[in-house]
Amino acid sequence: MADHASRKIEILPVPGLPEFRPGDDLTGAIVTAAPWLRSGDVVVVTSKAFSKIEGRLVRVPSDPEARDAARRKLVEEESVRVVARIARTLITENNLGIVQAAAGIDASNVRGDEVALLPADPDASALALRNGLRERLGVEVGVVVTDTMGRAWRVGQTDAAIGTSGLRVLHGYAGEVDSQGNELAVTEIAVADEIAAAADLVKGKLGGLPVAVVRGLRIHDDGSTARDLIRPSETDLFRLGTSESIAQGRREAVPHRRSVRQFSDEPVDPEAMRRAVASALTAPAPHHTHPVRFLWLRDEGLRRKLLDAMRASWESDLTSDGFTPEQIAKRLSRGDILYRAPELVIPFLLPEGAHTYRDERRNRHERTMFTVAAGAAVQGLLVALAAEDLGSCWIGSTIFAADLVRSTLDLDDQWHPLGAVAVGHPAEPAPPRGPLSPGDWLIER
Repeated sequence: MADHASRKIEILPVPGLPEFRPGDDLTGAIVTAAPWLRSGDVVVVTSKAFSKIEGRLVRVPSDPEARDAARRKLVEEESVRVVARIARTLITENNLGIVQAAAGIDASNVRGDEVALLPADPDASALALRNGLRERLGVEVGVVVTDTMGRAWRVGQTDAAIGTSGLRVLHGYAGEVDSQGNELAVTEIAVADEIAAAADLVKGKLGGLPVAVVRGLRIHDDGSTARDLIRPSETDLFRLGTSESIAQGRREAVPHRRSVRQFSDEPVDPEAMRRAVASALTAPAPHHTHPVRFLWLRDEGLRRKLLDAMRASWESDLTSDGFTPEQIAKRLSRGDILYRAPELVIPFLLPEGAHTYRDERRNRHERTMFTVAAGAAVQGLLVALAAEDLGSCWIGSTIFAADLVRSTLDLDDQWHPLGAVAVGHPAEPAPPRGPLSPGDWLIER
């Protein structure tokens, strides 16, 4: 396959064109201004010229604020979906399938009481101009319709092709061998976009030059059009825009949390731990209190002292329950994760600010209310750890050894342990959850 590049090209502006209005003859104007066109040229036309002659101008108030409000309403009408919102700018997928700012709706180079929509079918517009130039000048040219767009990961805008006719828009190099003997695998050049950007170097934005000619290329018409440059959403690496990604992240935050029992040796970033705890502390609580404390047990000696004491207490309980040595060993092994985990956090309920009532019924309900709030904070911690790409596993053992935990850690009777959270980087990625359904656990009446 030949290279898409040419040894030499020329970029020629087409001056002398009028200010186009609906119904004007764009083809005739170009024939008059550029009778020197010849076969093999590529005629590059700013989409605004087509928008004007095709009547894609919309009257709006001339007052700047009202004009902007009308333009934003049009953006919504011309958009299929919102990809991102940056300050007052919407990045959308428009009715043509193009992702760009404000659905391509533009208020530049039009009258103060107008805004311009993109051509309804830019490929058809390009074909009509190509056919018209063939009929009037007897030349076989390519046509590219352009619009200005930003680029992902890049600052600044450049012109890109939104409509074409008469040229191959993509040039693939898969299977070709470069001068160093390397086989090219996936290289595919968006030739039409390169032509659009090159032509803008002479068209500009302020000089009233909507048309340029690129000469010297091998255009190789293969029937493709600018629509072939739009990546299908199912193969788009950045299919989700900012808004959609945030929405999906919110939906998946809780299901993303999995109980992880095997950890790698990778150390845990202390700042990630602190961020997760800070997120967990946003859980709701009664009476504007803060009834939860997270004790991060970083002292390895103290951790082992506590776990050994809890293990001995548990073993004593199991023995008194009549379990066999084999059964006891099996049960005790479930607590090994608390020894192995890179980090260990013990959440506590500290019901400071709880109300005291004259009857036990209300006092009991008050304790339940604070316990529910503390549980929400523990769940918040597990979810926040998952958001930091950290695995965790909640183990309830400290609840059964509250006095021992308090005495070992030198805490008073107001501290009520709520289990323990083992934290670390997962040894293996957790498999994704299947489709979620509330099933019989949701009762609707």
